[in-house]
Amino acid sequence: QVNLVESGGGLVQPGGSLSLSCEASGSISSIASMDWHRQAPGKERELVATLYSGGTPLYVDAVRGRFTMSGDFAKNTMYLQMDSLKPEDTAVYYCHMYSETHKGWTRYSKDYWGQGTQVTVSS
Repeated sequence: QVNLVESGGGLVQPGGSLSLSCEASGSISSIASMDWHRQAPGKERELVATLYSGGTPLYVDAVRGRFTMSGDFAKNTMYLQMDSLKPEDTAVYYCHMYSETHKGWTRYSKDYWGQGTQVTVSS
């Protein structure tokens, strides 16, 4: 059973920065995409940033220009650099990897999730 292990997060003042990392505990082949999600108290989990294999990161409007996502599909690792943090960025952040392979007409896919890490932005 391969899991995603997150690190980083914590408490930071508004305007500060934090970095999140996510690494697979084993080997995952054929990763098609990586993304970061977050869930604030009392709210649904939302997508923050996505990176497709061979592509460039895509961001939701709320974080564009402040967050930077990167990933290494061969090493099964991904990162999220968060700058100019705001109180509304407070949430539990989750990493996610999606793998997909095909054998003939059959598609095999699997989702991998991190355990979540708390990010709190407060003075």
